[in-house]
Amino acid sequence: MEASSPISLQQTPHQDYSVPEASPKPYKKSFVTSLMEAATLRTPSFKEDTYFISHLKNSEKKSLQELRDKLSGSYGPNAASECSMWGIPLLSISEKADVILLKFLRARDFRVQDALQMLEKCLSWRKEFGADNIVEEDLGFKELEGVVAYMHGYDREGHPVCYNAYGVFKDKEMYERVFGDEEKLKKFLRWRVQVLERGINLLHFKPGGVNSIIQVTDLKDMPKRELRVASNQILSLFQDNYPEMVARKIFINVPWYFSMLYSMFSPFLTQRTKSKFVISKEGNVAETLYKFIRPEAVPAQYGGLSRPSDSQNGPPKPASEFTVKGGEKVNIQIEGIEER
Repeated sequence: MEASSPISLQQTPHQDYSVPEASPKPYKKSFVTSLMEAATLRTPSFKEDTYFISHLKNSEKKSLQELRDKLSGSYGPNAASECSMWGIPLLSISEKADVILLKFLRARDFRVQDALQMLEKCLSWRKEFGADNIVEEDLGFKELEGVVAYMHGYDREGHPVCYNAYGVFKDKEMYERVFGDEEKLKKFLRWRVQVLERGINLLHFKPGGVNSIIQVTDLKDMPKRELRVASNQILSLFQDNYPEMVARKIFINVPWYFSMLYSMFSPFLTQRTKSKFVISKEGNVAETLYKFIRPEAVPAQYGGLSRPSDSQNGPPKPASEFTVKGGEKVNIQIEGIEER
């Protein structure tokens, strides 16, 4: 090999190697490259909240108690079934209820009245939408399962990972079949919420636990104009009803114009939101994903070792990651391949 490159293969259980950094090569930056760099990993890394009450400021503790009191006043002591999410009664004094209440408070910068209004609207939407039972529904999107939006594995910190790829909709026939009219669009949105609810069911909802997911969005071949309406409605649904449910948003196969759009909208995004973004250009997909997800959990189409059928055979075996320097000879044993 003439250049250093990360290699992934099966390892023994006790080995643990950090992900290697590729050696930077000097080059002249173009205008587009400069814009792209402004939107990549230079953004300060998002530090996820632990949800320990002891870690809150006094003003935040006061806001949490005030939200509890207002919520109890709105629904009353006998309305536990009407005031619950993901099987967690919000009127109960419990760690799990506090985790959810804190998500709404953080989404509104601890402004209690705003958080209460958001929470009440979310409860109303969940009841009308039937979100509590949606995971069990057969919505007839078998052809999209594992292709357009799906939960697959966990990141290095234990967050469930949701992959999104809308490139299949560049095919006009497929697009018409899924988004051909308003009723079809509503059904697709329902399916997309179903995928998210599956991921949320994997969360702990407890202080110090895993309380959010990772989203990986593949922008390759995405027909941005055609999907504008669907994308806006998905974004609106998630922002209004799933606050602080995403720990990190990883965009892969990002086209050149995305950086320009990001630069335009960046001033309108909070630092908290921007710190969750990771943006990777085409050709850097595996390298980017390996920073957050172990190779054995990354889908094969993105340079990983995981295939859809692997989940049926139990947890994947851990992989080792190391750098082979130029001119260096290394003997590698790959499981399942016999020497001849």
